[in-house]
Amino acid sequence: MIDEVEVIGVGMHPFGRFSDSSLKDLARVATVQALTDAGIGTRDIDVVYSSNAMGGMLQGQEMVRGQAVMREVGIERIPIVNVENACAGGSTALRQAILEIAAGAAEIVLAVGFEKMFVNDRTRTLDALQSAADVDVVRGAGLQFTAVYGMRLRKMLAEGTIRGEDLVEVSVKSHACGALNPYAQHQKEVTPEEVRAAPMIADPLTLLMTSSICDGAAAVVVARRGALKVDRPRVRFRSSRGASGFTPLPEGQPTLSEQNVTAAYEAAGLGPGDVDVAEVHDAMAPAELLAYEQLGFCEKGGAGALLAAGTTSITGAKPVNPSGGLSSRGHPVGATGLAQIAELTWQLRGEAGARQVGNEPRIALAHNSGGWLEGESAANNIHILERIDSWT
Repeated sequence: MIDEVEVIGVGMHPFGRFSDSSLKDLARVATVQALTDAGIGTRDIDVVYSSNAMGGMLQGQEMVRGQAVMREVGIERIPIVNVENACAGGSTALRQAILEIAAGAAEIVLAVGFEKMFVNDRTRTLDALQSAADVDVVRGAGLQFTAVYGMRLRKMLAEGTIRGEDLVEVSVKSHACGALNPYAQHQKEVTPEEVRAAPMIADPLTLLMTSSICDGAAAVVVARRGALKVDRPRVRFRSSRGASGFTPLPEGQPTLSEQNVTAAYEAAGLGPGDVDVAEVHDAMAPAELLAYEQLGFCEKGGAGALLAAGTTSITGAKPVNPSGGLSSRGHPVGATGLAQIAELTWQLRGEAGARQVGNEPRIALAHNSGGWLEGESAANNIHILERIDSWT
């Protein structure tokens, strides 16, 4: 059963630009931190699920990336499974780790994600990112994810469900959270004036609304309940749902995120009103507004009001992206989904330091999407976590 699987250790290599660090260096730091957090050694791991998206195109390590990286940590001989699922690779690796335990095939599993996007040639990185879409659709169009997000937000602006100022304010919020996060790529607050004045990337998105090229790694150790003695607040999974994208019907239908989160809530026996804190996929900071509606945090057209009310701030009733999100914490593709879980674990344990949310969270939700098909994300994963122990 999914709810018999617990998070027992998390770790991250800071996100940013690390010119002198290799994929192995990045993954080593995150893995050792997660093992130390769990209070275990490399020999205690039964299986590894390893997430990386662009190591083939950018580092030339097309195959056996996980085996090559984990050998440097001292993890050998056990099954190491390589996962590629674009920006949802980390959460996909985690889902497979959870299912491995739920199926009774393992007791302790490591999910690790790592990406090195700085290779002194921005064109190579952008070409690699473009391959996360259906190349038959985007080839020659020069279409990047900023444009996809821009089109979605322009539609909401045209419908009047959000205002241009909402895009600015949610970006200010993201950077304010990132400034409190020692693992974040961008640790600086910005003003609304700075966001508006930043170079336009894909109308209506300016530079300070977008995620950057980024290096980093994150790791999560999961275990069957009772497999290890835990001396800190315990965190378990209530649901783990994955889905792939589709071509939407001309007359419209619920989005991939809407369909998947509905299934996740049903599996957990919970609803959006039960979520106390969330990390959502906002490769462009204003995409957080899209997530409010898709995850059921507000009615259609209510995203701007939810933001303006302060509900999703660190001090609000339902904080969203206290880490700073992808646009401020950073978005090293293969590591992103696991960084979300690390942040939510720290929040549920009460270990998030200056960015600790103030509502003593019990239920947390992670929303991670990846890739792009014609009209929809290619992959989506939803994880719902629960703090088992009381806050008192």
